[in-house]
Amino acid sequence: MTVIAVALTHYEGLVWINKQLAKARHAKRRVLPYAVLSLIALHRRDLDLRHSYHLLLMWPATGRISGAMSASFFDHVYFSAAVFTTVGFGDLSPTGLIRFVAGAEALTGFVLIGWSASFANLEMEHLWKSRR
Repeated sequence: MTVIAVALTHYEGLVWINKQLAKARHAKRRVLPYAVLSLIALHRRDLDLRHSYHLLLMWPATGRISGAMSASFFDHVYFSAAVFTTVGFGDLSPTGLIRFVAGAEALTGFVLIGWSASFANLEMEHLWKSRR
């Protein structure tokens, strides 16, 4: 359910960014930096999947994140960012049922990052075509 919510809100975020870029097309040099910074902010928001870890880990039956010294909220943010960006497991790794959440997050992150890269590419193409 969280994956669907993140995908839908990512879509809405791209629609919003596209509308903002359409308004700023007259300032061509600012469009691409604005697009990139907006996409970074959107992905930062996408990392709200971390709340799933924080909530699920309140029940020991769901598993745990090995290596988390304090198992704090920030450990879960860090773990979520590593999984979402498909960096992989390093100092923290999931055990138990929570592994399925991590797998879903990795796949979701991979798709959303690819989607954003495609969006940025289309914006650059549009910007460069309008220069000619």
